[in-house]
Amino acid sequence: MKHTVPLAAMVGWSLALLGGLLPAAVARGEHPLSQEKRDQSARVWREQLAKLDAAIAETPEEIGLYSRRGDLRFFLGDFAGALADYDRMVQLSPDSETSHWRRGIAAFYSGEFKRAAAQFDSYHSFDNVDRENGIWRYFSHVKASGKEAARKELLKYEKDDREPFPSVYKLFAGETTPEAILSAIADADIGKEEREKRLFYAELYIGLNHAVDGRDADALAHLEKAVANEWGPRAGYGPNYMWHVGRVNYELLREKSRETGKGDEK
Repeated sequence: MKHTVPLAAMVGWSLALLGGLLPAAVARGEHPLSQEKRDQSARVWREQLAKLDAAIAETPEEIGLYSRRGDLRFFLGDFAGALADYDRMVQLSPDSETSHWRRGIAAFYSGEFKRAAAQFDSYHSFDNVDRENGIWRYFSHVKASGKEAARKELLKYEKDDREPFPSVYKLFAGETTPEAILSAIADADIGKEEREKRLFYAELYIGLNHAVDGRDADALAHLEKAVANEWGPRAGYGPNYMWHVGRVNYELLREKSRETGKGDEK
């Protein structure tokens, strides 16, 4: 998605906490962030939540407060709370509904898959080039109706989008493989920053696709690399938010793996 949000939402709490904290190398299966850093982040976010609760009680019509609180709730894994705040934003500013991609993601993680799909349908009328939106729409349809139906519902794009999104999108139609996507990035004649950027999104969406299909071990392997990627946390609001999406999903899968004693359901 084109990551446009109200100016009030573009605050630096996550960048300040997480920027520069990722190690250069992470052992396979080890969380890219230390437990100390994760605990520190969660503590600061909860402190921010308390302040936002107080601010909202004083000025309940301030849309930016709900935007910031919704983000913090999502970062902490409170998906229903995040969705409620994003819904309140739309109530206060109906014009924001069409482009509110975070609302769709929060609905997805709240288990409201049909509603998530509808949000991404709406976004397509706002921007019919952005395949990242189509990716989330596909994920939502897979969870709501199954993979076969979701493939039939894949949006058709007539214009090119930035890589690696067109390549990732082909994955859902069975026209490419994760290995081919990552190999193309490795071989591309691009600079270091652009390669890191493409690798972040490729690992993120390959991992999320595995997760949606129930291949937890494969999802963990790719999402671990997305979380370890240093571009996302430092690249600005939208990529930073998507980095948190990968982190949250990665942590959910790690917890599931610990509870079940296995990393894959299939």
